[in-house]
Amino acid sequence: MKNLSKILIVTAFFSFAAAFCAYAEEMKTPKTAPGVSASVEKTTLENLQVAFNGENNARVRYLAFAQKADQEGYGRAASLFRAAARAEQVHFERHAKVIKKLGGVPTANIEPLVVKTTPENLKTAMEGEIYESTVMYPEFLVKAKEDQTGDAMEAFEDAGAAEAVHASLYKEALGNLEAWKGKNVDFFVCMFCGNVVEKLDFKACPICGKNNNQFVEVR
Repeated sequence: MKNLSKILIVTAFFSFAAAFCAYAEEMKTPKTAPGVSASVEKTTLENLQVAFNGENNARVRYLAFAQKADQEGYGRAASLFRAAARAEQVHFERHAKVIKKLGGVPTANIEPLVVKTTPENLKTAMEGEIYESTVMYPEFLVKAKEDQTGDAMEAFEDAGAAEAVHASLYKEALGNLEAWKGKNVDFFVCMFCGNVVEKLDFKACPICGKNNNQFVEVR
């Protein structure tokens, strides 16, 4: 009986250790944004396809989030979602041009929509933008530099910087939701890099350097 007890204890210990290691490994793996697959050992063309697909999904998702925000009275948040959706379109259109230049065919698989409350939608959007700006695009940029693919490098760099701006705006909204209620407001989107701002108080885009006449108004 003593030997059986020891065997059971040892077995239980190793089972716990294995489960703990698996959990720890899962926690180290960054969560990806909806519509975006992990970037592991892919070519620059494949990375462009991943980005193209992710940006298409983001646009569809943000337009749905905007409609929900309007319904719940978060007019300013709805305008932000629409501006971000326009910015994601800028990104995937630019990615598409590079994909075609490299001999590929831009392909997107739009995933089923999950629309929750506006605070939850803002959190989802923020987390997606954080992933893209801190993990996905930096990794894609490294690979594009290795492949010396100039157009892809510039597209990834600009998109990553723009996504960081989007994330900061979503964070601002989450931090003071009351200020994002009421009527729709104007945002401005750079049609070259996808930067989103609330005021055109500069001559050149802080991200891509293009003249401020490249910005379009989105409400």
